[in-house]
Amino acid sequence: MTISIAPLIYILVFIAVIVLVEGIYLTVFGKSISLNSRISRRLTLLEKNGNREQVLEQLRKEMNQHLNSKNIPLYSVLAKKAQRANIAFSPVQLMGIMVVLAGFAFLGLTVGTEAELAIRILIAVGMGVGGVYVWVNNKAKKRMSLLEEQLPDAVELMVRSLRVGHPFSSAVGIVAREVPDPLGTEFGVIADEAAYGRDIGEALKAFAERMDSQDLRFLAVAVTIQQQSGGNLAEILEGLAKVIRARFKLFRRVRAITAEAKWSGMFLSAFPILALIMINVIQPNYYDDVRETPAFIPAALVVCVFLVINVIFMKIMVNIKV
Repeated sequence: MTISIAPLIYILVFIAVIVLVEGIYLTVFGKSISLNSRISRRLTLLEKNGNREQVLEQLRKEMNQHLNSKNIPLYSVLAKKAQRANIAFSPVQLMGIMVVLAGFAFLGLTVGTEAELAIRILIAVGMGVGGVYVWVNNKAKKRMSLLEEQLPDAVELMVRSLRVGHPFSSAVGIVAREVPDPLGTEFGVIADEAAYGRDIGEALKAFAERMDSQDLRFLAVAVTIQQQSGGNLAEILEGLAKVIRARFKLFRRVRAITAEAKWSGMFLSAFPILALIMINVIQPNYYDDVRETPAFIPAALVVCVFLVINVIFMKIMVNIKV
């Protein structure tokens, strides 16, 4: 029995592409860009630079650059996720990294496989673009998850600050100092913008729209209404913190209840692809008898279409909105 390791090489090259882009990111911007850092990136930049205005300008540029470039062809697919992930690379740099990763993948495929040149180029381009997309998507999911988890504690911290007599802008600044990223840097930017004259309710609303978060919209609306009509902001935010925490618990409960269905959907979507890879590893010549027939390519395309439809419908079935 002949065993081919070519499919495994494709998988290993793709994994190497994702690891490489993470390595480049940490090398360029340092460990402070990582969400695992206990000190917010804004405070780290202030320690290095000391110029509050320059740090604010840099952070605002990073936070808005991707949505401002969503009209670039093909980049619009990545822009929203890169915005939510707050990728510090500019759109041009991100596309340049795609080219570098595609070249790395092509080199790996050239060394490790005997595929034809056109196939290697096509797969390398797909790995370069797909690797960056997977990396950005994972960053966005992790960042949004951390942000949603931090928000109730941050609002409760603001409530305590308001009750001891601090103004709301100072309460936001306390959150910026005490809470790690991602919320620490975001609230630090809002505090700096308020110090330079921007309406803090407007800044919160812009933050909520950029993150596309319903909980942040609740916070922005509560602050805006209190500014316009008055009232006890501490009590309003205390009630909001309870609502956000209850929503967060409900989301986690729904995730736990639907976990089995989601994993079943992922398994059913991935199984045909894994089966194809195993067949090509264990028996590389399995399809030789039909590969040269006229119906092979149309049949393969039909199977690919059905696989894509299967993935889409499985995702729709397990994507429960709350």
